[in-house]
Amino acid sequence: MSKLFNATIIKALDGKHQDGRGLVLVKAGATGRWVYRYSFRTRRREMGLGSWPVVTLAEARKKRDRWAIILASGLDPIDVRDAEWKAAEPEDLTKDPTFAELVDLVFEAKKATLRGEGTRGRWRSPLDLYMIPAFGDKPGSQISQKDILNALRPIWKKMPPTATKAIRRTKIVLQSAKRMGFPTDPDNVDTAREVLGHVHHQPVHMRSIHWQDIPALYHKLPNTLGGDCNRWVILTLVRLHGCVGARVSEIDFETSTWTVPLDRIKGQHNKVEDFRVPLPKVLIDMALERKAAGLDFIFPGVQRTKHLSSNAVETALKKTNPNGTPHGFRTSFRTWVQETEACGYEVAEMVLGHKVGGLVERTYARSDLLESRRKVLNIWSDFVINKI
Repeated sequence: MSKLFNATIIKALDGKHQDGRGLVLVKAGATGRWVYRYSFRTRRREMGLGSWPVVTLAEARKKRDRWAIILASGLDPIDVRDAEWKAAEPEDLTKDPTFAELVDLVFEAKKATLRGEGTRGRWRSPLDLYMIPAFGDKPGSQISQKDILNALRPIWKKMPPTATKAIRRTKIVLQSAKRMGFPTDPDNVDTAREVLGHVHHQPVHMRSIHWQDIPALYHKLPNTLGGDCNRWVILTLVRLHGCVGARVSEIDFETSTWTVPLDRIKGQHNKVEDFRVPLPKVLIDMALERKAAGLDFIFPGVQRTKHLSSNAVETALKKTNPNGTPHGFRTSFRTWVQETEACGYEVAEMVLGHKVGGLVERTYARSDLLESRRKVLNIWSDFVINKI
């Protein structure tokens, strides 16, 4: 039974909304994108069906039904679609898809190179929010510098980082489409950028709590899963995405070491690897409690098969200190190192999971300095817990 209606889609909040039988609308502001989720030979797959509202609910359902029939016949819809594209006659390349269709086409080709197939970094988001609503239904050959200017002028000076992403990804789409044989003109993007002009953007630093105030905050955090996850972030300095999904099975209790899998580590696709983190006794004890309770997730959600949401962790912190952010704990630690000289630059950067040195240097210096990091994190945890 369908769950979405045209009226409710318009009022729906940002996020994923299920229509049933694998059809999902990923909504962001006044636009969104349709996705067909299915399993093929135990592998979970997602297939783009176009952008909303360019593709209506009724049209998305028709597309979903077509691919569901192909799936039921024993074929992988994505493989069939790719084969259809490759089998297209040369004259078909002279067709003129809309910009929204080109975004779908380029994203499908590109997402295998993106972290989490483009979902984690929200690669499409600037296009879905600003470019597709402005000229998504326009054929690629007719997209002019004026179209790009009109889409970006309202945010060019107000939201420079977002506008920059939008214009860069617009050029990627038009360039890729041109290489595929479609009649697009990527130079219009460069012309529009020149007309928009230079914008001086002063980055706003992530809010952080003074390192001197971290011990008091640590003890004031609520004794809830959200509070405990904040404590875990404070003592490991791993980003929230890595911590919230922590599992008992990722911990080596003999060596008090937690290995964060690469899919929860920030970085470009194929340029990250598993990250070992020394754990202080208090966190080992916390993990042992979860293990004794038969849990795998250290911070389980309402459904124990899923982990706690990041919002729950951030809410627990805001109730304790409205000015704090989980990511800001990393800044607090780095400032503590600078002002107390607790360790050297290389060790401090590697505690935060940062790459140190150039590519050639890292080729030869391959140690992750685990034991050196263990020493400084023990000093940090003693300070935070006991204010030593």
